[in-house]
Amino acid sequence: MSLDENLDRVLSRHRELEALMSSAEPPAADEFAKMSKEYADLGPVVEAITELRSAKDEITGLAGMIADADTGAEMKAMAEEEFAQLKDRIPALEKRLQMLLLPKDAADNKNAILEVRAGTGGEEAGLFAANLFRMYQRYAESRNWKFELLSLNETGLGGYKEAIASVSGQGVFARLKFESGVHRVQRVPETESGGRIHTSAATVAVMPEAEEVDIKIEDKDLRIDVFRASGPGGQSVNTTDSAVRITHLPTGIVVSQQDEKSQHKNKAKAMRVLRARLYDAERKRADDERAAARRDQVGSGDRSERIRTYNFPERRVTDHRINLTLHKLDGVLDGDLDEFIDALTADDQVRRLADMT
Repeated sequence: MSLDENLDRVLSRHRELEALMSSAEPPAADEFAKMSKEYADLGPVVEAITELRSAKDEITGLAGMIADADTGAEMKAMAEEEFAQLKDRIPALEKRLQMLLLPKDAADNKNAILEVRAGTGGEEAGLFAANLFRMYQRYAESRNWKFELLSLNETGLGGYKEAIASVSGQGVFARLKFESGVHRVQRVPETESGGRIHTSAATVAVMPEAEEVDIKIEDKDLRIDVFRASGPGGQSVNTTDSAVRITHLPTGIVVSQQDEKSQHKNKAKAMRVLRARLYDAERKRADDERAAARRDQVGSGDRSERIRTYNFPERRVTDHRINLTLHKLDGVLDGDLDEFIDALTADDQVRRLADMT
């Protein structure tokens, strides 16, 4: 199907939805809501199509006027000036339309489950994991998102072995999804008397928070164990069997929660994390099937690759996927992530546009 045929199909669908919603017998409430959303989503596309086609019609008319021997000199000069302006403007209109036609990620508007884990590097890796977790908490605060701690496993020296949070708000997953991967730090540890630079790492996983309608979990596929919670060093956190461990038998995914004193609350939190992990695994499987020939794309879900380095001696942060280095380490760790996120989003759009052609 040609581009023009696709555009005609968009315009036709927009008119069809308008007619259905304004008919004497409108659809049921839930169907009407779906139609309203689709109609609203198509609005900017229809506007861009109309603007582009109008510009192309206008440039055709101007070309005819310029070529017409009967056109006066003054009128011809004006036509040539307008023609040049339109010729410069049309590529931008085409680019805007292409961007609007890019397939939307259905998860972009979802909330997210954020997991940060210490990697290689011992205690220093735990301290870095804590730095990253606070960085995302501050970024969430800067965007007025809700940041809810779900689970925290501390090292006892100020670091985190693992920290899990729910982040909710407008466009959370769309903004955070490129943060998944291995983050590396280069710095002199406070405990290092020789002043040598150490390299350690932490892994970040950002998963869309799934609703029950997104992923079906059968009770028969779960094994739920309860046990007594314990804190760093093995000391008892509470004296009842309130901690919960849920194992998803078909996949082997295990989620534990012990932060709450209530077994019921721990189970509810664990189910949120499990649902997100299963949904993320399903999305990754689908992505891998669609993108088997282009594994290196941003957002492929491959978390084994080092994505960013935080260099303390030189106060710089480098994102290796887009070769972007910013010399504002303190600002980044304080939650100033938009420059990286905007660049990663733009790079992803360029790659997806290339795949469309």
